[in-house]
Amino acid sequence: MTSIRPATPADADAVLHLFDDAIAWFVSIGNTGQWGSEPFSSQPRQVERVRGWVDEAGSWVAEHPDAGVVGFLALGEATEYVPAATEPELYVRVLIGSRDPRAKGTGRLLLGFADGQARAAGVDLLRVDCYAGGSGDLIRFYESCGYRPTGTFTVGAWPGQVLERSLGPAPEAEGGFTDFGVLPDEDPSPIVEA
Repeated sequence: MTSIRPATPADADAVLHLFDDAIAWFVSIGNTGQWGSEPFSSQPRQVERVRGWVDEAGSWVAEHPDAGVVGFLALGEATEYVPAATEPELYVRVLIGSRDPRAKGTGRLLLGFADGQARAAGVDLLRVDCYAGGSGDLIRFYESCGYRPTGTFTVGAWPGQVLERSLGPAPEAEGGFTDFGVLPDEDPSPIVEA
């Protein structure tokens, strides 16, 4: 069973590997618009970003007993390129999951965990932004997890979508977070965000 624990600096290489695998998969399907075609591990700027993320409060890894680190989640303040929220929020700054079949459902698990973190902080609003190009699959993934699109933005030529989720009353869920489960036909594609 996959567990979630706080990220540490020792997780940087494993998280970089998640990004490298996602980029290789994107390149194989012709999607170089999200993060380009070069592995994060070969880009000093991206290596430093990942090292910073795993060292921040609010960063978590999903770990499978046989597959190791299969997901990464960073929660915190909204990024500077999205409109400010009109109420207190918890922002999903980074979310990525492995393509390893043993990791199926990790993105949903981490988003459910984010719900629990927001509730624990007394916050009812979660927001996330993602790549709005390509096929739109990433936006549909977030919608399937209860998020709704609220606005778009661009960073240079990179199109982005902001989505939000209002939590409302706490569900009766074991472990203090919502487990969205895995849809039967869900592809174990990486859920990628940065």
